[in-house]
Amino acid sequence: MMKDNNIQAFFALVRAGLWEQEVQLAPYGEIDFAEMLRLSEEQSVVGLVAAGIEHITDGKPQKKDVLQFIGRTVQLEQRNQAMNYFIGVLVEKMREAGIYTVLVKGQGVGQCYERPLWRSCGDVDLFFDAENYERAKWFLSPLAVEVEPEEKRKKHLAMTIDPWVVELHGLMPTEISERINSCVERVQSDIFAGGGVRVWKNDGADVPLPSPDNDVIIVFTHFLQHFFVGGVGLRQICDWCRLLWTYRERIDRDLLLRRLQEMGIVSEWKAFGAFAVEWLGMPVEAMPLYSPEASWRRRAKRIGRVVLDAGNFGHNKDNSYRSKYPKPMEKSITFFRRLGEYGRLFLIFPADAPKFFVTYVGRRTKAVM
Repeated sequence: MMKDNNIQAFFALVRAGLWEQEVQLAPYGEIDFAEMLRLSEEQSVVGLVAAGIEHITDGKPQKKDVLQFIGRTVQLEQRNQAMNYFIGVLVEKMREAGIYTVLVKGQGVGQCYERPLWRSCGDVDLFFDAENYERAKWFLSPLAVEVEPEEKRKKHLAMTIDPWVVELHGLMPTEISERINSCVERVQSDIFAGGGVRVWKNDGADVPLPSPDNDVIIVFTHFLQHFFVGGVGLRQICDWCRLLWTYRERIDRDLLLRRLQEMGIVSEWKAFGAFAVEWLGMPVEAMPLYSPEASWRRRAKRIGRVVLDAGNFGHNKDNSYRSKYPKPMEKSITFFRRLGEYGRLFLIFPADAPKFFVTYVGRRTKAVM
């Protein structure tokens, strides 16, 4: 798995950037920095690798290679600054209109990094209770240049408020487990009825975020959903690591364990915990439920291969067939591809992958009926 010197060097640089620590690349032999850049973009961790390059202690890459990363980080900084400003203005507008929202994932979790402006940013995800979700739809839609069809079952509406994609979430269900969905709904209740929030001071604007105990459930279940359906990249796993690290003294580990048991995903947590420690250098003391046993390390190795093969949000998968065939054939191809992917995931989570696949197919079937 880790025999390729470029892959080894890539993870070494990710670790160095993630934890702001020194790194030596000589043990990995000759490094292709064009390949470093390609892997970084596939996994949406260009900023982390750029930070890692700054911490190399046994020589520096050629100037032309460094300049490519510098150019990308300048773009990241500009985009993050613009997005942060947009979020502050948007949240204040909704507050003035009497609409309460909580920012989830993305820029909120990004503040847990040593260099928040070097994190690759994506969409703006806003979470609501039932009443505020309906009010936000009508308030924000006139501001958008494009509004996608609403997914009513999920209470999800995406729109583009130029140039940003804003996603409204009245629920945050997965397609893999009703037990997970029930727990996430209880987390939602704690956020909006129980006051389970924290505040990001975003350049003068108070932006509500989930409390650490609630945020860690939202972040983990979100990337677990992507892992089983489509693909997950390193950025999402790194977000989880930085969140756990930043709030390591505030996370209620007993509450976390109870919730994981309720959702039936203790094994998934422990496997990704092993991946975070063994591959990403996550400090052991900050990873709840970490186990050094060889069986978890084997699962972590398989997770690493799936992550590298799929890319961020399945970036590496060939989905060109979707435009080549009629809908019925496209759906059949998708089904059998998913079946093959779950067969691979069975080797990592033999107890849960089959159940998750059945739930996924069931929810997809209901969605088209």
